[in-house]
Amino acid sequence: MNTSQQTFVIAGAGLAGAKAAETLRERGFDGRVLLIGDEPTRPYERPPLSKGHLTGEFDPASVFVHDETFYAEHSIELLTATTVTGLDLAAHTVTLSNDTTLRFDKALLATGAQPRPLTVPGANLPGVHYLRTLADADALATAAASASSVAVVGAGWIGAEVAASLRTRGLPVALIEPATVPLERVLGREVGEIYRKLHAHHGVDLHLGEGVAALHGDRRVEELCTTTGTRIGADLVVVGVGAIPRTQVAAEAGLKVDDGVVTDEYLRTSHPDVYAAGDIANAWHPVFGARMRVEHWANASNQGAVAAANMLGAEQPYTHTPYFFSDQYDFGMEYTGYCPQWDQVVFRGNPDAGEFLAFWLHDGVIAAAMNANIWDVNEHLQQLVASRAHIPVERLTDPDVSVESLLPVMR
Repeated sequence: MNTSQQTFVIAGAGLAGAKAAETLRERGFDGRVLLIGDEPTRPYERPPLSKGHLTGEFDPASVFVHDETFYAEHSIELLTATTVTGLDLAAHTVTLSNDTTLRFDKALLATGAQPRPLTVPGANLPGVHYLRTLADADALATAAASASSVAVVGAGWIGAEVAASLRTRGLPVALIEPATVPLERVLGREVGEIYRKLHAHHGVDLHLGEGVAALHGDRRVEELCTTTGTRIGADLVVVGVGAIPRTQVAAEAGLKVDDGVVTDEYLRTSHPDVYAAGDIANAWHPVFGARMRVEHWANASNQGAVAAANMLGAEQPYTHTPYFFSDQYDFGMEYTGYCPQWDQVVFRGNPDAGEFLAFWLHDGVIAAAMNANIWDVNEHLQQLVASRAHIPVERLTDPDVSVESLLPVMR
């Protein structure tokens, strides 16, 4: 098929969009590629924003997905500080924030998510920060340089990593979370307890089982009041209470939306010429037999590439096992799998020593696995999880049974 006269529009110039544009050129697409992003800079990766960017151990150039010359060299039209404000499915057009209308043959929605706002009195006071963009990270790092005390609201991944990074800088940090342990919703109480001990060991003032009632201050935030009445002094508050997929344009266009833009296993939306990838995509996963929306780096990178291939007719199902990593203090981990519910968590190694493997089991199946300060095993863990295998608990927990040796049991 002659594609030189075709136009592919990618709405969203984050990691997913950048990898999609790269893949289109790698696979020989010679038509017009427009990569449209609302931020003023070229695509970058977000994981360093809550880690090295805040601790100061950060090379600013390393955050970008591609070199500055990449887009021009590959004839990718990168439109920064521009948003897609409208999508006309019948006409195959997008409208941009500068009132330009562009026709497309295929489109990819990769507009990501935005921070869920804190809705309590005082939430809009100066000194209250969110962390999503590079500009957010710059502003937070600048504020941290002159802060005397920090309150972090939410002990999910963003909150826990920000708390660790700012505590590493020597700042007094309070962490407020309604759950009983950090990361309880994702990891459960057993592994969440490990993170509770980790933050406590590093001197974080933990307020677990407490929400935020209000923020107080005269001209800027000075104090946080919890739902139990505890008052915490803080001239810097960081909010990490989740993210909301940016689906407004898709919904207004008539695409199917349900906690993200709904796609099939090929990342195709309810319109055959429109695809979705990254944080915005609620995609059917054929291996796990479930629909899932994953807000992690690997998912954005992998889905962007697969969506681009399918825009070119590859009909390649998205089967990657969900994966993410986190570094907090000297505790690094990788997690693989999809586990909205589980019956049992079992460990190999000693969690108190900070080096272990954990397995989440549901109906006897390994639904997820995690390696903590143990490296070069995650590829095998991904294979175990993807196999949907029943492995006896005594083999999972036996340190004398290598993870690799478990793989033939499944075949």
